[in-house]
Amino acid sequence: MDLKLTPVSMPSSIRPSTGIKPGGATGAAAAGGAGFSGALKDALGSVSAAQNESTRLQKEVQMENPKVSLEETMVAIQKAQIGFQATLHVRNRMVQAYTDIMNMQV
Repeated sequence: MDLKLTPVSMPSSIRPSTGIKPGGATGAAAAGGAGFSGALKDALGSVSAAQNESTRLQKEVQMENPKVSLEETMVAIQKAQIGFQATLHVRNRMVQAYTDIMNMQV
């Protein structure tokens, strides 16, 4: 069974492409990006931006800015935490794959 799910919050720049572009290239590589490395860089930038935004909102709440709500801040913190955990899992999987490849008998 081949089931493909695309999260709603995934940026379109890293969303997988299903079609083959002229010249045989697919996905981000056809769009002029560097493929997986470009998508990974964009994802890391997105996680970093979410963390920076949550930090900014935390500071605003601590300064008692009436325009920033505590609920908005807590949601931003949770989004940053989930993004960081996902990034950590991807990193761990990549390290494990690298280790497995390096331990293969040639």
